[in-house]
Amino acid sequence: MRTFYSFTVILGLSFFVFSFNRIDNKNLYKKTSNTPALHTNSKDSESDNVKKENISNDFFKRYSDLKKYKSDVMSLYKNRSLGSIWYDEDEINEFGSILYEKAKKTNDLVIPYQKEIDQLFDMSSENNLSKTDADMLLSSLYVVYTKKSNSDKKKLSYDAMLKDFLNYSTIEEASAKHDENEVLYDQYYKLEDVLKKYKKLEKSSKWKPIVTEMPYKELRPDAVSSTIAQVRTRLYLLGDLKQDSKSDFYDRELMDAVMKYKVRNGFKPNYILAEEHIKEMNIPVSDKVKTLMLNMERIRAISPQLVNNDEFVLVNVPSFELIYVKNGKIELTSSVFVGSPLTKTTIFNGEIDRIVFSPYWTVPQSIVQNELRSKIAADPNYLAEKNMEIVNGQVRQKPGPGNSLGLVKFMFPNADDIYMHDTPSKTLFDFEKRTFSHGCINVKMAKELAAAMLKDYPEWTQEKIDKAMAGKVENSFKLSKKVPIYITYFTSLVNENGEIGFFQDVYEKDADLTEKSLTVN
Repeated sequence: MRTFYSFTVILGLSFFVFSFNRIDNKNLYKKTSNTPALHTNSKDSESDNVKKENISNDFFKRYSDLKKYKSDVMSLYKNRSLGSIWYDEDEINEFGSILYEKAKKTNDLVIPYQKEIDQLFDMSSENNLSKTDADMLLSSLYVVYTKKSNSDKKKLSYDAMLKDFLNYSTIEEASAKHDENEVLYDQYYKLEDVLKKYKKLEKSSKWKPIVTEMPYKELRPDAVSSTIAQVRTRLYLLGDLKQDSKSDFYDRELMDAVMKYKVRNGFKPNYILAEEHIKEMNIPVSDKVKTLMLNMERIRAISPQLVNNDEFVLVNVPSFELIYVKNGKIELTSSVFVGSPLTKTTIFNGEIDRIVFSPYWTVPQSIVQNELRSKIAADPNYLAEKNMEIVNGQVRQKPGPGNSLGLVKFMFPNADDIYMHDTPSKTLFDFEKRTFSHGCINVKMAKELAAAMLKDYPEWTQEKIDKAMAGKVENSFKLSKKVPIYITYFTSLVNENGEIGFFQDVYEKDADLTEKSLTVN
């Protein structure tokens, strides 16, 4: 973790900072009445097998077109509990998303119950499937996909499936053999070029661990240390330094290289070399190679949409950054902070259809009950002091500079009620690990983003925008042209200068896939 932020401090800031509109503990997959209850912790293996059999019989009775795949599907769950392959808690994992994208791109593949499967990945669609049904549908999709694409008829099993999807040589081969006529988001090709350099570096003997003096002390300009010489060599290999003088003195040349390294990797831009920075530099180059290939696969999944749009907003969670592209060029870049690991920002695509100036903030009932009720009871002036009021039984914060949503918010319909907004707590953008919200995206340059998006609307002059943001009444404007928004999870990206950045795996999505891969190798 690059930056540690006290949980108690976060709680103290929460009332004015967090976006609470995401419904906590939301059950995205409602159990249907005809689906048997699932127990995954039975110690009696025989009893567990009976339950599996009952559940599978019920499933294949209701999804009769899949009966012929029953044996293959259930082989995936051998020595495993049902409902645990394609999900991380209540969300389909990246493993499941990769399967879905691969299946959709397979020519002439007939997908049984495609409507139900599509709904699992459609944020705007109401889905009433139980998690067990959804997981078994995806397992069935895997079997159908494999039988279509598996020319050498490898044995179907959970381990074989993991190797098929997560073995990095397989991913590399798939990347190298992509259709030359397929148009991909340009990040794919940029990462491909970086991958070649890192694989070459991996094969060389130049990448050696940096050995530090103990106990470690932060290194600053003008310091003299054997660690400095090793850092210099590392930054030379990474391209941040043009030459390696081997000097152990922290000079101006190294200062510039350290700043370059920090900026492209999302660290706080200063010249301090803390232990966490050395730890980051010591990540094996083989791990960097895996990260690059994994993110190339992620890009393949979203490239068709991005390529076809000359205007869009892209929010990348691991780099805590937003970019707004207009007429095919980057119009604006802004820092953001996102959901905490307990209230993750959902990764999905949507369309911004409204910009709301001087917004109200309706406080979720859970916050009212858990935090506000006692404060209101203790202080009759509490609501007035916080610029709040009660309307139709709900507590809401009035528009103004102290509003938790700031001066403007950007709406894009989605099942989790996530949106982007301004924030009065600008100091939080100084942190390297910015996971402070309850799911919504807090934008540092929200005012500038609104102005940039309204350039095609002549009636929205800068004066009118400023007046709308300074108002005491909420002002909602519906865009005549919806703006696509992509909330992504890329742990490596290439910037405009052609420099690679590796970012924090804040939701441990890379780690989860890597761990699964290691368990079968």
